[in-house]
Amino acid sequence: QQRSLSFSPLTLFLPLCLTCFAFLSLLPYLHLFHQYAHSIRLDGDIILGGLFPVHARGDRGTPCGELKKEKGIHRLEAMMFAIDLINKDPELLPNITLGARILDTCSRDTYALEQSLTFVQALIERDGSDVRCANGDPPIFTKPDKIVGVIGAAASSVSIMVANILRLFKIPQISYASTAPELSDNTRYDFFSRVVPPDSYQAQAMMDIVTAMEWNYVSTLASEGNYGESGVEAFIQISRETGGVCIAQSLKIPREPRPGEFDKIIRRLLETSNARAIIMFANEDDIRRVLDAAKRNNQTGHFLWVGSDSWGSKISPVIGQERVAEGAITILPKRASVDAFDRYFRSRSLSNNRRNVWFAEFWEENFNCKLGMHGKRPGSLKKCTGLEKVGRDSSYEQEGKVQFVMDAVYAMAHALHRMHRELCYGYPGLCPRMANNIDGKELLNHIRAVNFNGSAGTPVVFNENGDAPGRYDIFQYQITNRSTAEYRVIGSWTNKLHLKVEAMRWRMGDPSFPASVCSLPCRTGERKKVVKGVPCCWHCERCEGYHFQASEFTCELCPYEKRPDANRTGCTPIPIIKLEWHSPWAIVPVFIAMLGIIATSFVIVTFVRYNDTPIVRASGREMSYVLLTGIFLCYAITFLMIATPDVGVCSLRRIFLGLGMCFSYAALLTKTNRIHRIFEQGKKSVTAPRFISPASQLVITFSLISVQLLGVFVWFAVDPPHTVVDYGEQRTQDPMAARGVLKCDISDLSLICSLGYSILLMVTCTVYAIKTRGVPETFNEAKPIGFTMYTTCIIWLAFIPIFFGTSQSAERMYIQTTTLTISLSLSASVSLGMLYMPKVYIILFHPEQNVPKRKRSFKAIVTAATMSGKLTQKGGDRPNGEVKTELCESMETNSE
Repeated sequence: QQRSLSFSPLTLFLPLCLTCFAFLSLLPYLHLFHQYAHSIRLDGDIILGGLFPVHARGDRGTPCGELKKEKGIHRLEAMMFAIDLINKDPELLPNITLGARILDTCSRDTYALEQSLTFVQALIERDGSDVRCANGDPPIFTKPDKIVGVIGAAASSVSIMVANILRLFKIPQISYASTAPELSDNTRYDFFSRVVPPDSYQAQAMMDIVTAMEWNYVSTLASEGNYGESGVEAFIQISRETGGVCIAQSLKIPREPRPGEFDKIIRRLLETSNARAIIMFANEDDIRRVLDAAKRNNQTGHFLWVGSDSWGSKISPVIGQERVAEGAITILPKRASVDAFDRYFRSRSLSNNRRNVWFAEFWEENFNCKLGMHGKRPGSLKKCTGLEKVGRDSSYEQEGKVQFVMDAVYAMAHALHRMHRELCYGYPGLCPRMANNIDGKELLNHIRAVNFNGSAGTPVVFNENGDAPGRYDIFQYQITNRSTAEYRVIGSWTNKLHLKVEAMRWRMGDPSFPASVCSLPCRTGERKKVVKGVPCCWHCERCEGYHFQASEFTCELCPYEKRPDANRTGCTPIPIIKLEWHSPWAIVPVFIAMLGIIATSFVIVTFVRYNDTPIVRASGREMSYVLLTGIFLCYAITFLMIATPDVGVCSLRRIFLGLGMCFSYAALLTKTNRIHRIFEQGKKSVTAPRFISPASQLVITFSLISVQLLGVFVWFAVDPPHTVVDYGEQRTQDPMAARGVLKCDISDLSLICSLGYSILLMVTCTVYAIKTRGVPETFNEAKPIGFTMYTTCIIWLAFIPIFFGTSQSAERMYIQTTTLTISLSLSASVSLGMLYMPKVYIILFHPEQNVPKRKRSFKAIVTAATMSGKLTQKGGDRPNGEVKTELCESMETNSE
């Protein structure tokens, strides 16, 4: 017979193209189709289609492989069981019988596409007008079943392929296992719905698990196809949006892996060995082969597997490789075992389940036996008796998606029930509006509107994209102390992760968290220097110097008055120090100053006691007391320099720092100037020079001192005294050794200015001492004053480089204070020792020399002074001090 097909005008050109393309692509498998052309057909008023992976994908060009007992047989039996329950339910679709046409997808999308063409045959009009039988009669076409809705498929890639065909014929589709995010696109897959949540929820749940485990460096592994690729893509997209997790590698398992492909994948994963966590969106077969490759490469315990719902709580991927799978965290849509299905399936036998055309093959596989000569299992196996019982003679555990298969069938039934109530209200059975044509678009609207409690008691609802809400159980594959391996629930995810950390176990019961990080966390006080392009990898750099760790990625400088704490996580105030009395730097100058004060006080007391003796009078009593006061102040300033700085101490320092030297050198300058003027005047005339009386000398001295005081008062007005803490003086490279120095606000320049006037007096006095060096030694005190000034200049010349040369030293405060105070004390000691100790010695130990001599006129004294040679000889013949006493007394008489 010759037959021709013609499509109705309503059929679009695109379906024709897609269908033709599908047929062309499947031509290599058509010659094998007769081996797997079996399908299950259940009669009914309304026929539902079913797509199940009864067989695995075949190898080497064959479309189908070995039987899948759980994912195939359990699931299709769940569909038939649900149809049986619905047909027995008087409340759901009363007087209407549901039927089914169930096909095998062989876990291959292209093969499933060919099978699914069965569902649309009834919608393709056959034109037999030009076809005649041999006897001339018109041909008789067998009318195919009209499928109103399809339950399936399992794999996302299969569902996507089938959905592209079903949407063209407006046949609603409800999947029980497809979770690819791509299927949420309502513009492309508008007739697709699912009772399981999409992988976008699953990817978010897996990201939350990774975050909770504090893993920030992971690799992804996906089976080629929509499920694996879209799941990984969703995970990577979430990682980019949330941050904190980096993808080390993203690998793909080919559809047709070549030999050694999985060993190559393991080696690739080991290239980034720090990324121990592997996020897997792979099918069951690929998972098993990946674990086997890890075992072959001696990587047991290295990888931390995080599996999607395709792994779930399945036993088949981990059989024989429990150790390498130990600790794996898997995710599965929240489900519960359906007890009624267990009773139903355990009761199935070869005699009461003839409607399942694959049940005989399942029987052989399940009981490891052979059914007669035509059994499909080769080899010399025992023969099946037919009396075997599921669960008694073989292990049995309900497959995880049974609940969702039943929910999908019930969702379709509830939608049909709503449609029947709307179109055929009060009509028993199918009314003409539903019997002739069930509008797929209208049925889809009813599917999206259903809301009922499913077989596990959880609500079955759909959003606007046909997706179910995200509800997951979190499992971990654990090996107990008895070496038995099992999946244990360690948490759940319902828009938020709830993880029981205490229930988690790793290798051999180790409760500590393994790490999967690119870089270990930096220690406190270290900042992260992120590797360019890989935000989860970094180098740790310690915050050096006075920097502290301000944030995870930055070090900042502490405020000037602070230093980093021991952990460098913050700043603490720098300790403040001052020169303490018990410090060696203070003990030495204080000891010298105390000796000097005692000696000065002794001289003053001696002079007061012998105030009217010739030696005291010859020294110029008034000027001696002024000079001794200055010497005393030079010693006393040591105590002010070491005392704790405050406003009062700082004020006294400003006043007395230069005042003691000013008293001393003003008095000495007045003395040397008086000698110089007397000597010069004596060369010109016998008339005494002006202002050489004691009163005049005091006026001149205090006039010079007043200049110092005036300068100090101006300094007070311009810059009132106050204390400061100098943090720069002891700001060492090691912040722990840094100190703030409490000091008076006297800069080095201010100090030099304060002492500058006194130094000027000292230099001037030295000049006069040089000018009067030719005066006979018997004439007053010219020579002792000269020696005093020379020595003092040497002391202060040594002081300057020591003082300013240590300005950068960490011990600056101690060195400069000690140097200054000792220099002042030495200057005072030189003056005290050279000018007054000889006099005190004579007064106390040689009083016979402390007697007055006869007085002569000023003219005679000057004449004698000009005769230096004779006077020198005379001074050598006389007792010490005799001539001086005579001269001084005579001058005092003349000046009066």
